[in-house]
Amino acid sequence: MFSDTHFHFHHLVERGLDGAEILSNLVARNMFFGLDIGTRSDDLLRRHVQIQETVSKLPEGVKQAADEMIYFSAGIWPDVDEIKNCTEAMKKLEDSIEAFMDKSHFVAIGECGLDHHWNPGGADGRCESDFDQSVYEGERELFQMQIDLARKMNLPVIVHSRDAFDDTVDCIKNMGYHNGIIHCYSYGKEEARKFLDLGWHIAFGGAVTYTKKAKMDEMQDLLRFVPNDRILMETDSPYLAPVPFRGQTNTPVLIEHCYHFVAQARGIMSSELSVIVDRNIRDLFKL
Repeated sequence: MFSDTHFHFHHLVERGLDGAEILSNLVARNMFFGLDIGTRSDDLLRRHVQIQETVSKLPEGVKQAADEMIYFSAGIWPDVDEIKNCTEAMKKLEDSIEAFMDKSHFVAIGECGLDHHWNPGGADGRCESDFDQSVYEGERELFQMQIDLARKMNLPVIVHSRDAFDDTVDCIKNMGYHNGIIHCYSYGKEEARKFLDLGWHIAFGGAVTYTKKAKMDEMQDLLRFVPNDRILMETDSPYLAPVPFRGQTNTPVLIEHCYHFVAQARGIMSSELSVIVDRNIRDLFKL
């Protein structure tokens, strides 16, 4: 019933979760699309092998459906080391895409983008002091190089943008290629208007369910504002588990809670929102 435009399946396996059980659950729910995204320049082939190994453990009646359900992207999250070695990183990325055998299931470039959320104690160790002028400019260059690659391959881009709205808009305008997703959307209604006017899709995940009561009207206004032909849903697992599972490891199985929250804000049934999202996925990824 529910699609999930974005799940880090390899991270789930690495965290010791039962990937076969998760996939079986998704197949039982008739989830037709799950996107295993890239965050490193050289992770595509490894992710593919890991998922194939997991699929091989499934019952015979489930294997084919699971294999058909999973699609892949490849991209470089704005890690400081990758930024500092962007030419080498892009070479690794392009080589891995070229070597990827399952071309019909390779559907996007990303995630890539800009991140100016400073959280030295967090998992990504973001420090403002690491972003001198050369790193700041290099981050923009790496992002724009990946947009250019997407243009050459005629693929959508999965954009990571956190605390970097103005720079993100500036980069995508510089490249003049407006085809893809602003994933895990974290800005407001006016920022959404600018992305939508340029032609981008907006994807909502578990973080919207964290909205405080004082901000709930504003959030629901945003969720209603994104038009039917541009809205997508995602889990961003293993991160951002929706309420009531906040703080736990997220999995694609929990996507239904995101659907329920967003559908309620839009005044429709979750099943109706799922039909809308499915249609957008087919259009965006040319399925």
